[in-house]
Amino acid sequence: MITVKKEHIQILKDGHVTSPNGFSAGGVHCGIRKTKLDFGWIHSNVPATAAGVYTLNAFQAAPLKVTKASIEKEKKIQTIIVNSGNANSCTGEQGYYDALEMQRLTAAKMDVAPCHVAVASTGIIGVPLQMDKMRDAIESMGSVSGTVDDFEHAILTTDTVTKHCAVQMEIDGKVITIGGAAKGSGMIHPNMATMLGFITTDATVEPESLQNALGSVTDKSFNMITVDGDSSTNDMVLILANGNQKNQALTESHPQWPLFVEGLQMVSEELAKQIAGDGEGATKLIEVNVSGAKAEEDARQVAKAVISSNLVKTAIYGADPNWGRIVCAVGYSKQPIDPDKVSVSLGDIVVVKDGLAVNFDQEEGTRYLENRTINISIDLQEGSSEATAWGCDLTYDYVKINASYRT
Repeated sequence: MITVKKEHIQILKDGHVTSPNGFSAGGVHCGIRKTKLDFGWIHSNVPATAAGVYTLNAFQAAPLKVTKASIEKEKKIQTIIVNSGNANSCTGEQGYYDALEMQRLTAAKMDVAPCHVAVASTGIIGVPLQMDKMRDAIESMGSVSGTVDDFEHAILTTDTVTKHCAVQMEIDGKVITIGGAAKGSGMIHPNMATMLGFITTDATVEPESLQNALGSVTDKSFNMITVDGDSSTNDMVLILANGNQKNQALTESHPQWPLFVEGLQMVSEELAKQIAGDGEGATKLIEVNVSGAKAEEDARQVAKAVISSNLVKTAIYGADPNWGRIVCAVGYSKQPIDPDKVSVSLGDIVVVKDGLAVNFDQEEGTRYLENRTINISIDLQEGSSEATAWGCDLTYDYVKINASYRT
């Protein structure tokens, strides 16, 4: 096993889902949304080993069910299609048949097996898809030379920016690339977070190992972000590994497996942070680092409790160094802590030491909280485990955006 160091992995400037060899992407406006691009696709030149993680919401949308069944059947996907503006969720049997038709039409258009097509949707819940527009969009896939930028814009809803990244590393003497794109801005909460995420790689990876890797990094990235405490019906993250670089098949027993997982972790974490930082109405990215926990899961739950607190989020928005809200969230996290050991810092400013207030400069605390990125450090002094969660402040604009979402 190798010792993974950051210098073993190169971050690609402006990297994206088509940075890995053999992937293309595009997007068009089909009319679900008034003027914005609303239909996108990713295509691999060969069937790719696929894995996915999905929302824990009991109301799972039709596209998610179709995609999950396809991946479970053969562990292969070659084409992903995504529409925005309509979630095709809570639409009954018709919604399911519509998702299947989208899969079938795409397969015919792209000359791939129907079970090798993944379908994703995002937008308003409970409204039937306008299938005439979906059919036209799918038909255009063969004649429109779209770009990856078109794809990234086509999957957005209330997002203000596209979200993408990529990294490279050397495995078996081959340059392996991992790229990603995501959408997500509101209804974001741990345990899948409301989002769509798409990750591609030109590595060869065994199916079970790919699923294990995606699950492990999701727990430390996409499941560690929150915007508003809501989780939606369509959330999924998919990864495709097309094997174009012809490395030896990666599994947990491969000596460079940790390097691949670290690269996947970097991509997932960066996408998660971009989502958290683009929360609806957000002005600040908040990072909560919890250390000194007895177990990693304890640290995760404490970090989630703090990042999910509306009182903490509003205090950050108002640049109010009210640390009492932070320790309250730590206290109701239901994790094993000793209040007399807990220490809290805002950036480099220690505000609580061993459960007691520290005399600090309030104006300095306010100035720190006016930054675009805020770091809250919490030391439980109970063990050696740690975890990090990401979120954003809660602003007036969040209410405005969600009060008029349908309009």
